[in-house]
Amino acid sequence: MKIIMLGAPGAGKGTQAKKIAEKYEIPHVSTGDIFRANIKNGTELGMEAKKYMDAGALVPDELTVKILLDRVSQADCENGYVLDGFPRTIPQAEVLDKALSERGESIDYAIDVDVPDEAIVKRMGGRRACVTCGATYHIVNIPPKKEGICDQCGSELILRPDDEPATVQKRLDVYHEQTQPLIDFYQNKGVLHSVDGTRSMEEIFAEITALLG
Repeated sequence: MKIIMLGAPGAGKGTQAKKIAEKYEIPHVSTGDIFRANIKNGTELGMEAKKYMDAGALVPDELTVKILLDRVSQADCENGYVLDGFPRTIPQAEVLDKALSERGESIDYAIDVDVPDEAIVKRMGGRRACVTCGATYHIVNIPPKKEGICDQCGSELILRPDDEPATVQKRLDVYHEQTQPLIDFYQNKGVLHSVDGTRSMEEIFAEITALLG
């Protein structure tokens, strides 16, 4: 079962990816984690990626797919995996598609966690982080016991610059421009399934599991 998670920043696709991985006992494969692991272990691919990262450049799609294929070739991915954070663009999807088809494989499900922009801006604007210990809260969903104060260490809670409405909207604009076309790409392949991401985490997961069987 090879699954790709799609969805805007803040849609909750990472949370659902972890839950899917746990339930079906397949790895949750995040490109960020793979890069870090390869660099830490000093692999040839990791060192090549590090050159680009150190120069502040994007790692080329072909190299990213090579690192990804190396990861999904490992024994723990024999029964499938959940890809989170890749592909982000059509060229990446095409390189991945070609590489998988050369191995006689393909993506089985592309799951789009669909949340309207205004709901994401509101959701992320409600997040608060502790300046000292990094604990995170949400003023509606996970409020601290005392407003503006961390339950764990008593320090001040702040709205991170990343979660400011204007910043979130910018990230969403980039997502719509680069990543939204992937929805059409996987729709055309007949593997796209869209779920309503405005509901509770449990309701979304129940729909995904019904879909995966």
